[in-house]
Amino acid sequence: MSKSNTKRKRRLLFLLSIIFIISISIYGFIKITPIKIGTEIKYVSSNIEKVSLYDETFKEVDYIYRGKKVKVYLSLVNDENNNKYYKINYNGKDLYIKESNLVKETKLVVQESKVFVRTPSSIYKSIDNSSILGLASKGQALDVIGFDKVDNQGRVNFYKTKVNDNEGYIYAKYVLLNEEDANKQYEPVTYYDVHNNRGNRYNGGHAGNLDYYPVSKPKFEDNVMPDKVYALYLNGGSNVIGNVDEYIKYAKTTNINAFVVDIKDNQSPSYKSPVSERYSPTNYKYGNNSFDKYKDAIKKIKEAGFYVIGRITVFKDKYYCNDHPEDAILNTETNEPFLHNGTYWPSAYKRTVWEYNVELAKEAVKEMGFNEIQFDYVRFPDQTGTYEKSGLMDFRNEYKEDKGQAIQRFLMYATDEIHKLGAYVAADVFGESAYDYVTAYGQYWPAISNVVDVISGMPYPDHFAKNTYGLPVPWTEPYELLYRWGSKYVMQRQKEIPTPATVRTWIQVYDVANYKHPGGYAYGFNQIDAQIRGLFDAGLTGGYMTWLSYSGLDKYKSQKEVYDKEY
Repeated sequence: MSKSNTKRKRRLLFLLSIIFIISISIYGFIKITPIKIGTEIKYVSSNIEKVSLYDETFKEVDYIYRGKKVKVYLSLVNDENNNKYYKINYNGKDLYIKESNLVKETKLVVQESKVFVRTPSSIYKSIDNSSILGLASKGQALDVIGFDKVDNQGRVNFYKTKVNDNEGYIYAKYVLLNEEDANKQYEPVTYYDVHNNRGNRYNGGHAGNLDYYPVSKPKFEDNVMPDKVYALYLNGGSNVIGNVDEYIKYAKTTNINAFVVDIKDNQSPSYKSPVSERYSPTNYKYGNNSFDKYKDAIKKIKEAGFYVIGRITVFKDKYYCNDHPEDAILNTETNEPFLHNGTYWPSAYKRTVWEYNVELAKEAVKEMGFNEIQFDYVRFPDQTGTYEKSGLMDFRNEYKEDKGQAIQRFLMYATDEIHKLGAYVAADVFGESAYDYVTAYGQYWPAISNVVDVISGMPYPDHFAKNTYGLPVPWTEPYELLYRWGSKYVMQRQKEIPTPATVRTWIQVYDVANYKHPGGYAYGFNQIDAQIRGLFDAGLTGGYMTWLSYSGLDKYKSQKEVYDKEY
């Protein structure tokens, strides 16, 4: 063999050896260091709150809430139906999620394009304040063009919607995805039918036109409502607010654990409120106390350990009507606000009136620290049937609502706004509202109790006519009167709704006047104690509040035996 051939063989063997070594090295590197698939952060998206997760056989095995951020392996796989999936690692497991349920931006996590109104609700101009754009009616379709946020369980708070070229916001809890479901009533056999069958007896509205869906009633950890409230009432006069130390001192010697303090009464605003200055300058002008003096009084009450309830009269407000006659119930003969029992009434249909009172309430919670807001005069004026029939009163009913609807919807709106601040909402109602009809002035116990946290009847014994419940002179038999009212009517109404409010009742602690009872009729320990025992024995154990319009400390002191007692 020639030397040249030998050299060529050696070179060939050397090259083959190099190739072999390189091949082994590459093979070993591949086995030791696998090539990684790329990953990317994405967000779970859907038109419902829960999104399905699947195993490697595409069997549904778990779920994840929309809005969650996940790390996605960027390698698509298909099932037998050619559905595309990405692999993710969730709770320590490799699982699969449909490609259609992943997006790159949080603003895309909500996929619904249309929703339907289940519960008639306010549409807000903005989520940053209480300003109302309009009303969404039951069954109405709304185009979804955005949302504010989703919580950790995939639930939307507000939908941004478009209605008749106007953009606004509606709470997601009041809408559904299906029109048929939205038009249904909640458990009609158990709850709705009983109300619907009551109709509209006194022109206050059809009971079947009101909403009876369950409502979430919060319990705020940093604002604990006593199980039984024993409260003294304080009006907002400067003589009362300026003497608050003495009321506190006295209350601490009793079993009293709360105060109801006026924020705004008709023609008696308690302080010079910046909200009133903006909405109703006359209410601001006549504020009984300075902002700081009033705030200091509420601070003292709270620091002394009492639960504090702020009372606001809503639809009886002469000063507001002076400022805004366009919002007042109108006298069609004079084209001026209708004067009823010496005062003017803002219409409960007017959303600007709603806004003012709710903004005032929110200010009181934020600035003064109230635990609870209590709305009084949440009704239309009573005893106006003749005027209404004659057409003398124009209620400015922009949305063609029943009276009962306006009252319930105001309280829904107010409750939504005030709950955001961690405070509770109460409503004062006439004793008549517990009967089985919508009253002529729009109060209906079940519709109100189902919405608010606390409902406060005002069954003052001297307000009942002779022979009521078979009692010849009912104010002389306060135990029987309150027991029969509570057990026969209130407790029955409470059973007719899925989410009844706590019942905390106003009691009469003033004397019966001469015009009602010849020579008058004193209300001392026996009469006041009888009222409270009648309520508690009827099952209304949420407590009591004392109605004494002038808030006389001496009068309260004379009744100490009542306030020392545990019920």
